[in-house]
Amino acid sequence: MLPAPSRTQRTTLPSEALDPEPGHRSATTAAKAPPAPDPRSTQSAPPARKRDPYFDNVKYLAIVLVAVAHSWEPVMGDSRAARALYMVIYTFHMPAFILVSGYFSRSFDASPARMKRLVTGVAVPYVVFETAYSLFRRYAGGEPDAPITLLDPLFLTWFLAALLIWRLTTPLWRTLRHPLPVALAVAALASVCPGIGDDLDLQRVLQFLPFFVLGVMARPEHFEWVRRREVRLLSLPLFAAALVFAYAVAPHLRLDWFYRSDSAQEIGAPWWSGVMMTLLMFGCALLLTAGFLSWVPARKTWFSVLGAGTICGYLLHGFLIRGAEYAGLIDENAWLSGPAGLVLVSVIAATAVTLLCTPPVRRAMRFATEPDMDWAFRRSPATARPGPADGSPARTAAR
Repeated sequence: MLPAPSRTQRTTLPSEALDPEPGHRSATTAAKAPPAPDPRSTQSAPPARKRDPYFDNVKYLAIVLVAVAHSWEPVMGDSRAARALYMVIYTFHMPAFILVSGYFSRSFDASPARMKRLVTGVAVPYVVFETAYSLFRRYAGGEPDAPITLLDPLFLTWFLAALLIWRLTTPLWRTLRHPLPVALAVAALASVCPGIGDDLDLQRVLQFLPFFVLGVMARPEHFEWVRRREVRLLSLPLFAAALVFAYAVAPHLRLDWFYRSDSAQEIGAPWWSGVMMTLLMFGCALLLTAGFLSWVPARKTWFSVLGAGTICGYLLHGFLIRGAEYAGLIDENAWLSGPAGLVLVSVIAATAVTLLCTPPVRRAMRFATEPDMDWAFRRSPATARPGPADGSPARTAAR
């Protein structure tokens, strides 16, 4: 029987936190900045920019893959075909999401407004859901001694901690002359350093770093390029070859390489294999990510609206997966490990995460995923009230 992945190995991510701005600009319109307004013009200001359906589609389809892959973990057992498909999905769905998160982090400059959004959209949800999953494990999972700590991300909360760190480093990557080679070197060094430890899942933070940096470097025309017909056609034999290769190596290749949560020595491999696998996995992930992005529709679809709520689907679907395990549904229904069971589990997972991404759920969960915390921040000078002194700037300007 093939080994099942442990709690600390699983990797997923949210998606609404990927975009530090209220809306996306499309890859086409973002390529050129709008001309400066003519002060002599009597026309009104242009309307606020709209969300780009392409990136919302990317986020929704990726979160469905995340939920389906999570649902397979407890039931795929020794199914070689399921393990191979699981490996292919894990090769690219995390890198794709991280790349998009880097793309939408390019404008992060540590200004007060962006720092506020980073705290309310990433840091606060991490604290809330890390605590919630710890309590769920303690009381529903029958582990009354389970600790509640913000230093050891539980299950799927690790990405929020990683995104917080990555986004804070964005100005550095925009300053370096060759950021991607530096990031790859950092990832390779992390893969051979078992002393990094588990705090904030720093192994994952460092080993997945190149994909975030690649997103920071990406330009709108790159996303236009991967959507070309030639790339879509080439992606078909690419995914077919990936599935065949994964099926061949499934009984022999450890899943730890896909999770990037341990060093090579901790996996039981020689240290030099960490460097080799870092570069090899980066190349494979980049190819499959391009193939995945090439098939995502650029037009508005029925599921485009769900892209804005994928953070809810991501953070909430874990309770369903864990709840099924805690309730013994998996152990009591061994038939779920068969082909029919895997199909049923996949359909249920995809349907559940779709419902969790809907606007009503997003509005209901806004207190935790997008909290209004104006009370916690100082107002900017432009919005602050004038002081009582006669010599305040506001009073002086009014005279």
